[in-house]
Amino acid sequence: MCGIAGVLNFGAERVDADLLQRMIRIVRHRGPDSHAVYADGPVGLAHARLSIIDLAGGRQPMSNGGGSGWITFNGEIFNYIELREDLVRRGYRFATQSDTEVILHAYEEYGENCVRFFNGQWAFAIWDVQEQKLFLSRDRLGVRPLFYTLAGRCLVFGSEVKSIFVHPNVRRVLDRRGLDELFTFWTTIPPATVFEDVRELPPGHSITVKDGKVEVRPYWRLDYPRSQEAIKDEGEYSERLLALLVDATRIRLRSDVPVGAYLSGGLDSSVVTALIKKFTDSPLKTFSVTFDDPEFDESIYQREVSDYLKTDHHEVRCSYDDISRVFPEVIWHTEKPVLRTAPAPLYLLSGLVRQHGYKVVITGEGSDEMLGGYDIFKEAKIRRFWSRRPESRLRPLLLKRLYPYLPSLQAQSDAYLKEFFHIRVQDRSSPFFSHLPRWELTSRLKLFFSEDVKAQIRDRDAYAELERQLPSAYGAWDDLCQAQYLETSYLLPGYILSSQGDRVAMGHSVEGRFPFLDHRIVEFATRIPSRLKLKVLNEKFILKQSAGHLIPASIAKRPKQPYRAPEVKSFFGDGAPRHEYVAELLSPERIRRDGVFNPAAVGKLVEKARNGRVQGIKDNMALVGILSTQLVIDQFINHFEPREGDAPH
Repeated sequence: MCGIAGVLNFGAERVDADLLQRMIRIVRHRGPDSHAVYADGPVGLAHARLSIIDLAGGRQPMSNGGGSGWITFNGEIFNYIELREDLVRRGYRFATQSDTEVILHAYEEYGENCVRFFNGQWAFAIWDVQEQKLFLSRDRLGVRPLFYTLAGRCLVFGSEVKSIFVHPNVRRVLDRRGLDELFTFWTTIPPATVFEDVRELPPGHSITVKDGKVEVRPYWRLDYPRSQEAIKDEGEYSERLLALLVDATRIRLRSDVPVGAYLSGGLDSSVVTALIKKFTDSPLKTFSVTFDDPEFDESIYQREVSDYLKTDHHEVRCSYDDISRVFPEVIWHTEKPVLRTAPAPLYLLSGLVRQHGYKVVITGEGSDEMLGGYDIFKEAKIRRFWSRRPESRLRPLLLKRLYPYLPSLQAQSDAYLKEFFHIRVQDRSSPFFSHLPRWELTSRLKLFFSEDVKAQIRDRDAYAELERQLPSAYGAWDDLCQAQYLETSYLLPGYILSSQGDRVAMGHSVEGRFPFLDHRIVEFATRIPSRLKLKVLNEKFILKQSAGHLIPASIAKRPKQPYRAPEVKSFFGDGAPRHEYVAELLSPERIRRDGVFNPAAVGKLVEKARNGRVQGIKDNMALVGILSTQLVIDQFINHFEPREGDAPH
């Protein structure tokens, strides 16, 4: 796993090699082992390397040998051994043992369609010398990031926005429309970002740049059947899923450095850890985050799995103060606001991994999206059930049973539940029925925006814009498939794999690998009948049938507990902010000067936080969202200082 950056000038102007060096040094956290640049006339590629495969021979930027192609690559092609064998049979010669060289020769053989042969997670740029063409690509699910912008007569790209901001032609301006999306959907919708003119390449897309023209197009899309096939043999689905999981895990263990695993204490990470044990002769190191606050702590389950599987287990203990202390560093890496503090403990966790000398961890992300594990899927099912008899006093009780970890919800009336969870006739026909409660709760945070920002987004309909992006077949999919599509296409790459994934892991030079996001599993999961994924309200039923025998029965049967972290309590304690930056960035003077939020509204929220009166989801999300936005403005707009990969403290 690495960091990449580059520039393509559309005229004859030569790329400045020193500029490339500065662009790549600022993301040295992504690749601390080495860095290098390639500059040839109007094109320049830069690379910061985290050495994992072919430690001696995998240096980049890399040439294909004849000099007709150059690449800078971030990621892993897990089936590179099989692809290499096929390319050797076709007459290609290899100078290294790296997957990077496999990409180059696959491009020579298949052109831009080479990405269809890759099983992996990637963002890369290939400079085709003969065609004078730049080809960029991002993996199917968006595991690895890739951003770009057109600045004058050049294209600038990078793994992170901060590399792009090093270029002198690039403006640093907050995009209010991007903020509108993030404060609705929890993330921006690609190609939008929270910065004007900076674009994110969507997952499953490639870019071709030639003769000054930029063409963005998809090579893969998530798709579901228009009708659910009959269940012929439940066992066949179970056996096929397990076989795919075994192989997906096996090839993700390919590495020339040790591979560890995250262990949350839930079903997904436990299954993955059990599968790793099948292919690992040496003791497996597992890593977990625990919390001082028992409301969020799952250490009892983590230790149960570790003891059962006999792993060499390590924990990082997370306090309120720890979250507040590292939060500015977290936002430096996420490069966008977040609405929850959940990325901060994961940043501490990746630091623990690095302290133990590990660069690679395998995790269970993707299972909930692919196999129907999230509460939002069960919630939507209950809401549809309730909406058929809206006068029922019993059906809304199912929603209270669904969220036992939200005490404030338990005390609410039926009328409140009906309003909050949108039990209205008109909502049943919405393409976003499953996500309306979440998105509309998040949208209420925009009440904290300044009048100027409200005016800029007033006439915008974010739902309508998102609806225009939906696949033509979306309306023919069943309810669960529609909900899965929204979660997998937007929140997964935009938040789970980004702010909680790549960014906080690579902040400590740690690569995450995700067996459940193997595209073979993803494509198979779309064909599993919904009633085998969510059987009544039993989430991930097919995974439990398939792999539950590999882990303790208590873990397999345990109700899902979503990963959460303390929020307002992390920033305020004993009537005061825990750290000076909190008071400074939330002060009326700073809020007024930065112009995004209303000073009076923020002042009231801060006063509630000081007095310990913030309890609801909305106020917790508002404070985290406002503070993280203020950090983005401070670090990337007001005081952007290119440095060699160090996060501000």
